Amino acid sequence: MVTVLSDNFSLVNTWINDLRNTEVQNDRMKFRRNMERIGEIAAFEISKGLEQKELEIRTPLDKIRVKEIAVQPVITTILRAGVPLFQGILNYFDNADCGFVAAYRKHEANDYFSIKQDYLTCPNIDGRPLIVADPMLATGASLIEALKDLLNHGKPTQLHIVAAIASKIGVETLQKAYPESQIWIGALDEELTSKGYITPGLGDAGDLSYGEKLQR
Repeated sequence: MVTVLSDNFSLVNTWINDLRNTEVQNDRMKFRRNMERIGEIAAFEISKGLEQKELEIRTPLDKIRVKEIAVQPVITTILRAGVPLFQGILNYFDNADCGFVAAYRKHEANDYFSIKQDYLTCPNIDGRPLIVADPMLATGASLIEALKDLLNHGKPTQLHIVAAIASKIGVETLQKAYPESQIWIGALDEELTSKGYITPGLGDAGDLSYGEKLQR
């Protein structure tokens, strides 16, 4: 299942427009906050499909039977670009556990790059919904590498991928590797550049959130 949050017009469209717009991107706080907002909307939509349980609570006047999330999700992200989107999801799942993956593209000659992943911390995800935040789903290579390691820590009941911008080929690649995944994206772009960047895209989400880095 792939859900494009901007297909049905809403405030999500405005937030994505601001993320893309070079006249707005220099406001790092606004950029991070718009990423958070997309994460919050995705979290709200994901929550509708989670397993429920019934319990009884007491109000000042009476008792009432209510529904709650049966099993809290594990929310993970790929450092550093994924942090604002991850934070938006976490804003809505107050009692979730969290995991983190450190991965990056190592560029070589002739536009070739490999995925370097050297750190992962994660709770047991066995029998729990797993939500992975990755703001730019381009080729899908780094996300697939992260998922390989994450899924060594258990078998989730549901697998949700959240991205602000995704490429068509990235979505297709991810679906082939993990057909059980449910993918939630802010907007879907058609093309990748020769270096594997989404176009029109929005640029480097990590740099726009936190400033340019020396390492490439």
